Amino acid sequence: MEGAAAAADREQLDRVIRGDSSALRAIYDRCSGRAFAIALKVLGTRPDAEEVLQETFLEIWKRAREYDPRRGGIEGWVVTIARSRSIDRLRARGAAAAHLSNVSAANPISDAAPPLEAAEQRQNRERIHAALQSLPAEQRTVLELAYFEGLSQREIAERTGDPLGTVKTRVRLGMEKMALMLGEREGLS
Repeated sequence: MEGAAAAADREQLDRVIRGDSSALRAIYDRCSGRAFAIALKVLGTRPDAEEVLQETFLEIWKRAREYDPRRGGIEGWVVTIARSRSIDRLRARGAAAAHLSNVSAANPISDAAPPLEAAEQRQNRERIHAALQSLPAEQRTVLELAYFEGLSQREIAERTGDPLGTVKTRVRLGMEKMALMLGEREGLS
């Protein structure tokens, strides 16, 4: 990590250590999108990802002294915490599911059909997937990199080799088309 960037990251975390909530807000603004995308990818549900994001920034508030700039920048640290919290939650969910499975085997009456919410989530996921697949490949690629891999537009430009302005345009156009397609389908429902 560059010396100036490392020093700026350290200063920002020093402000968090001193209780400066605006410094934490700046870190949140800078890193929350990527951390949320990773949590969502790992966990698969928005409510779980939102809780993990909240836990991540609470942990940053409490553990700011533990940040080591030699191991990477703030963004990497935040993403690592979010990923770890997501995996912990996934493991806990697996343990809970195993317990429920054992209880269900002992009590067959509890084997009910999936709730309506699960069906609605599946329908929404299918609608979004269909809308995404209908986009031109260049727009679909940048949206997938942004939302499923948590990359910033600058990182997408670096990965694809496209100019940053081109990436920004593709994201904007892709989002506009997705909103139009999903809005039209919603009106038909």
